[in-house]
Amino acid sequence: MTSPRPYHHGDLRTALLRQAEQTLAAHGVEGLSLRELARDVGVSHGAPRRHFADKRALLDALAEEGYDRLGRRLDAALAGATGDITARLVTFAQAYVTFAVEHRALIGLMHTPKDGWDERLRAANDRAFAAPVALLAEARERGDIDADTTGRVDMTVLAVLQGLTVLVATGTAGDRPLDTLVSDTVRTLVEGLRPR
Repeated sequence: MTSPRPYHHGDLRTALLRQAEQTLAAHGVEGLSLRELARDVGVSHGAPRRHFADKRALLDALAEEGYDRLGRRLDAALAGATGDITARLVTFAQAYVTFAVEHRALIGLMHTPKDGWDERLRAANDRAFAAPVALLAEARERGDIDADTTGRVDMTVLAVLQGLTVLVATGTAGDRPLDTLVSDTVRTLVEGLRPR
């Protein structure tokens, strides 16, 4: 007879999130379950519910952590960025696309439409993109890009990067080096964003 699995774990929440990300990458959202995660981490099947009421709560927490990690990556990249708006946007774009390619399943979860998007996720998204949004605001103020204040330009930049990420992740972007592909795309985009 086997002994029951222990309930206690040093940092169960972190362990569950790490395992959930691995499972997400290997099997997608459908392959995730709290019971299976508990088994994989080595705790009783009820232990995860102390941290996540259900699968949706787990997925939201995983997405929130993804935004936090992305934000730290973008902040670090832009903190060291120099040059004109194009050079700094290239730095942002390379950091974003690299993160997205390294964490394809996680970025997919982060950008999956949700009914009644949790305010914590909206706040995490806003924090993650605070540095690039500030960069675009500064570029508008200096006249480097169109002075649009409706969010259209910011959305265009993100949409182009998302599209580029999909092309890179699926191998349909060709065999150009990632740095060159990102740089060329951003330069073309910025030329289109300049005031007329």
